[in-house]
Amino acid sequence: MRIAFIGLGVMGYPMAGHLQKAGHQVCVYNRTPEKAASWCELYGGERANTPELAASNAEMVFVCVGNDDDLRSVVFGHEGVLAGMSSDTVLVDHTTVSAQVSEEIAEVAAKQHVSFMDAPVSGGQQGAEKGLLTVMVGGDATVFARIESVIRCYARAVRYMGPVGAGQKTKMVNQICIAGLVQGLAEGLHFAKASGLDPEAVVDVISKGAAQSWQMDNRHKTMLAGDYNHGFAVDWMRKDLSIVLDEARKNGAHLPVTALVDQFYAAVQQIGGHRWDTSSLLALLEARSPVKKD
Repeated sequence: MRIAFIGLGVMGYPMAGHLQKAGHQVCVYNRTPEKAASWCELYGGERANTPELAASNAEMVFVCVGNDDDLRSVVFGHEGVLAGMSSDTVLVDHTTVSAQVSEEIAEVAAKQHVSFMDAPVSGGQQGAEKGLLTVMVGGDATVFARIESVIRCYARAVRYMGPVGAGQKTKMVNQICIAGLVQGLAEGLHFAKASGLDPEAVVDVISKGAAQSWQMDNRHKTMLAGDYNHGFAVDWMRKDLSIVLDEARKNGAHLPVTALVDQFYAAVQQIGGHRWDTSSLLALLEARSPVKKD
C-alpha cells in the first residue's frame, strides 16, 4: 500500500519504519529535513518536502506530531495533507490531541470525501520501537476495518472505540490512570526509603500482589537510581493532562487526583525537569523532603 507518514519524532520515526519493513511504500515528511533523510537511509522509502507532496500519491496518510496546533499546521493550508489527498483515502492521526480538533478535521476532510480517524497511541518510545503499541481508534467502523491491519504493523493491541473523538477520549482515560499510578509509586518508594526499608526488596514482594503495575515493573529501578533522562517527557504529560482537564470541565467529570498530579508535574518543571520522564515525581518528593541517608 502507498502510505504517507507525517512526523518523525521519537514515536513516528520507528512507527513509519515498521510500515516500510512490512512491505508498504512509505513516503515521509518531517519539518526537520535531516531527520527525514536519516530515516530514508535507515529504512529506504521516500521523503517529501511538504505534507501535501507526501500525501499526493498515498492511499492512507498517518500523522504523529506534537499537539493541536502542530496537527492543524500539517493538515490544513495549501501545503497540508488535505491539499494533496484524493477522495476515498484515509487520514489517521496518532497524535494525542483534543477531541475537538479531531472533530474539526473530520468535518473538513469529509467535504473532500476523505475519511478521518483519530487513533492516539500508548506504550511510549519503547513500545513504538518494538512494535508493541496500544492504539485507540475513533471514526467510522467500516474505515477501521480498512486500517486495522496496517496499524498492527506497530501495535499489539488495536481497538475501535466509537465515532470520531472516542479514540482521544479513551487516551485521556489512559493518562488519568497513569498520573495516579506514577504518583502512588513515587510516594511508595519515597516512604520505603524513609522507613529504612530496602526499596528493591519491597518492590520485589509487592509486585507479586495487587500493587503490581506496568509503571512499577518498568520504572522503579530508574526511579531509585534517580535516572529520568528517558521515556515520556513531563512537558508532554502536562500537555496531555491539560487536554484531560479541559475535557472534564466540558463533560462534568470530577478529577481531583489528576488535577493535583498535574500541579506536581508543574513543580517538576520548576526544578528543571521539563524533559524528564514522568516517573520524576519521585525526584520532586525527594527535593521537598529528602530522605536522610545513613
